[in-house]
Amino acid sequence: VFANAVVPTGSMKNTIEEKDRIIASRLAYINEDPERYDVVIFKYPDDESQYFVKRVIGLPGETVEIVKGIVYVTKTDGEMIQLDDSFVTNCTPTGNFGPYQVPENCYFMMGDNRNSSWDSRYWNNKYVDKSKIIGQVKFRYYPNFSIIE
Repeated sequence: VFANAVVPTGSMKNTIEEKDRIIASRLAYINEDPERYDVVIFKYPDDESQYFVKRVIGLPGETVEIVKGIVYVTKTDGEMIQLDDSFVTNCTPTGNFGPYQVPENCYFMMGDNRNSSWDSRYWNNKYVDKSKIIGQVKFRYYPNFSIIE
């Protein structure tokens, strides 16, 4: 029902800190699909023996492009939006990446610590299949309790 994990890196700072202990709901996506901005635990597409924690950025059928560190998504209806970055670590994200066309049943993931995150931008297999998502991170329980949003 729940997945318990210790986060080994700072790629999700300040939402989740290095060495934080988190709980994810394995039931979150039984009847629903992941939504943009959900924080999830999943099997790393380049080595499924490893679990990663990242934020859902691109949904199935969308196109993701990063220009000068700013993330833009072209939704399936053709509307282009600039994504909310209020949760991004206090740094100025940099770099140009993409465009990435997210396949059906797959998701594009990024860490909140954008300049220090090994995420979809850098993987050989850029997308996470829905079947590889373990659960939605709900809260941190150590070293202090907080709800993850």
